[in-house]
Amino acid sequence: MMSKRLTDLLLATVAVTAGFFASGVALAQGANLQTLKLGGGSFTTSVAQSNGSFAKYGLQIQIPRSASGGSDEVRKWLATGELDLADYGVDNAIAMVENAGVDVILVAATDYTPNELMAQPEIKSLADLRGKIVIVDAPNTQNALALKKILSNVGLSAGADYQMKEVGGTSARIAAMLKQKEFAATMASGQTAAQARQDGLVSLATTANIFGPTLRYGVFTRRQWAKENGDLLIRYLAAQIEAQRWLLNSANKDKVIDMVLRQRKMSRELAAGIYEMDVGPNGLAKDAAIDVERFNNVLRFRAEVEGSWGGKAPAPDRYYDSSYYDKALALVNAKAAK
Repeated sequence: MMSKRLTDLLLATVAVTAGFFASGVALAQGANLQTLKLGGGSFTTSVAQSNGSFAKYGLQIQIPRSASGGSDEVRKWLATGELDLADYGVDNAIAMVENAGVDVILVAATDYTPNELMAQPEIKSLADLRGKIVIVDAPNTQNALALKKILSNVGLSAGADYQMKEVGGTSARIAAMLKQKEFAATMASGQTAAQARQDGLVSLATTANIFGPTLRYGVFTRRQWAKENGDLLIRYLAAQIEAQRWLLNSANKDKVIDMVLRQRKMSRELAAGIYEMDVGPNGLAKDAAIDVERFNNVLRFRAEVEGSWGGKAPAPDRYYDSSYYDKALALVNAKAAK
């Protein structure tokens, strides 16, 4: 599954999925590299690994546990220190602060890709989900809140009109839907949503039409860990920025498409469509910078759907710290100027 040579390393599953986990497998090898334990992971992580960006900054990345891990697991492992940081849905960082009292900070952005409500092909409208089972990673994540909001717009309420069932990360949920027809719908995005459409599932709605532009994936960690390991975090973010720049450089288009095709069974045409989505305004975050207004929209819809904070979203700076990112960006630009 994994080559011993750094340049050959690619993850079997990428983008927004907990299926990105690989049980106890180090994603980079080599002496004198410091190890960071990462939860989740993204296509950017895969690129930073395969093109040597992490090694360039003296790092190797390890993604512990199994492919079945979902939001609850990532939150728990990060809170207990089993993970150093996560590249995962940013709403998980908010949930850790508000629900578990863990002092977590968002330090970089990964992508803005809207979520889509994917359904079985016989489901022709949102109203057809009445009485059905919809599957989520956890009941209070960004995916689940989006699903609740979308269905509330057609008068459907969780529990009363449909059943929510926890199944795991995005890839695990799509795989479950393809095997079990009783799972009627779930939320997915990016490459996973595109693959799901190719496999016969249908898209009924998108969060872009409901919440406006939002920040979906980002890098977050415990504030105390960041204080104690600032140099490691800055080097990790520098590698992330370089990988993001490589992905968004049009000169690398064919290489990026080839990477997608090596990881997913799909047509080149579909992979090219995913590339165009990733480099568009609602795709990858330029230079991995946090778009505060997009993050603010995440807080707003959580306040609206869950009634958090009495229905009024707090200021976003409570949940992020850009100081580490600023130092990482300066480091990358200094290296690029040489």
